[in-house]
Amino acid sequence: MKNKVFIVGAGIGSVKFLTVRARDLISDAEVIISDALVDRTLLDLAPEKCDRLIAGKRGGQESIKQAEINQMLVEYCLQGKRVVRLKSGDPWIFGRSLPEILALQAANCEWEVVAGISSAIAAPMLAGIPLTEVEASSCFAVMTGHDLDRLPWEAIAQIPTLVILMGTNNLEGLLAKLQQGKSGDTKIAIVRWCGRADQQVWTGTLNNIQSKLPEGSLSPSVIIIGEVVKFHEQLSRQGNQSLENFEQSVDLEKEKLALQGKTILVTRAAGQASQFTDLLTSQGAKIIEMPTLAILPPTSWEILDQAIADLAQYDWLILTSANAVESFFGRLREAGQDSRALHSLKIAVVGRKTAEVLANYGISPDLVPTDFVADALVDAFLAIPDHALTDKKMLFPRVESGGREILVEQLQHHGAIVDAIAAYESGCPKAIDPVALEAIQNQRLDAIAFASSKTVKHFCKLLDRVESQETWRSWIAEVKIASIGPQTSKTCYELLGRVDCEALEYTLDGLAEAIGKSF
Repeated sequence: MKNKVFIVGAGIGSVKFLTVRARDLISDAEVIISDALVDRTLLDLAPEKCDRLIAGKRGGQESIKQAEINQMLVEYCLQGKRVVRLKSGDPWIFGRSLPEILALQAANCEWEVVAGISSAIAAPMLAGIPLTEVEASSCFAVMTGHDLDRLPWEAIAQIPTLVILMGTNNLEGLLAKLQQGKSGDTKIAIVRWCGRADQQVWTGTLNNIQSKLPEGSLSPSVIIIGEVVKFHEQLSRQGNQSLENFEQSVDLEKEKLALQGKTILVTRAAGQASQFTDLLTSQGAKIIEMPTLAILPPTSWEILDQAIADLAQYDWLILTSANAVESFFGRLREAGQDSRALHSLKIAVVGRKTAEVLANYGISPDLVPTDFVADALVDAFLAIPDHALTDKKMLFPRVESGGREILVEQLQHHGAIVDAIAAYESGCPKAIDPVALEAIQNQRLDAIAFASSKTVKHFCKLLDRVESQETWRSWIAEVKIASIGPQTSKTCYELLGRVDCEALEYTLDGLAEAIGKSF
């Protein structure tokens, strides 16, 4: 739908906490204007050509003025763009949505508000704290920690459960106000970074909570006050186990996750890291993603389109990456065909991930080598009983810049006729992600994960653009270098001088396991 602005709640962080409606709108957006606290992985759901703008809106930090945001929304809408204004949490809960809506109305622009999961609701839930309970709390109130002197604290103290957002920067004053009507023994919990692998919960009373907190900023945090906090330890140990084993409390005695407290830089293609990120966050890691691959169309589709038109001449289709699968089936669809056009072909794939992407098209491969490397595919072919490669025609859609040359040469050596055709290209992004660069410069990383040789090459190229090799190498001198397999490790040794851990199984699962065991 054109000429409309969708003011969308982004929830509390990852895609897992995003509504289906929000995900659909992001996936179809032409322009996204997002708040600073919005998880950057959500932006990867957007189309490649979508314009992505960060509007700021994080307390105490420099950001675009509200009037400028209003004007941007109006201008993009009047240009006929599909605009998503992405707000952390829910747009109607301290989301500052009204000024933007009034500006859109004044310009006769259509708008729609899409609900999101607010941290006011999610933080207590993920900390095992029910906001209402028959005996402990019949109601709750949500408020901010700003403008404390304007509020009727004696009346507020009568509310059984309070949820306070943006309150930790003025915690001492807030606690003093609360004790005007509440006992110093009233229970309190502070939940930081709710829904993330590094979520933390501190519990205590109004009297002693400050003595239990670490030094420094606790933002972004949610404060919960009331008798219901007593359920935290019991419910956080049981009810939330299905929610990625979040670290529920610094006080709980529980088994530490392998990567708890570790920060991992994931190098990847835009929009393609979610599965690997999930594998690492399930072990407790904090993830910073750095796009090092831009997946692009080949110089020309002509040769691949002709091969698709002549599919009947081929005996095998070889697919060695998820990108190859997506590109091939995209062109198949452009030709007005679907998987039925492959009925006369057998399909060989390399890697579990490639097979999983192929399964999205309702197809199971005929051949998958036990070892998840392309070189093993030839052995898998030769192991087929009574099967000869001589004169077998094979269609091999691959990256335009080349790759898997050994595979092509060995197949040809055994008599196969291989058409290695450009299906996509992978280039280096124009600039390094600023969040990733800041983490590298400030040496906040514990490991860097590489899943292909190109990610290593482009990682180095991106850093070369901003600093000398001597300098940026010093930034990562104490950081573990993790590789998915031998080919990637070879490139790591060539360009970085070392590899600290290599996957035993050359898959994303294997890489995540290797990183977990390295600490």
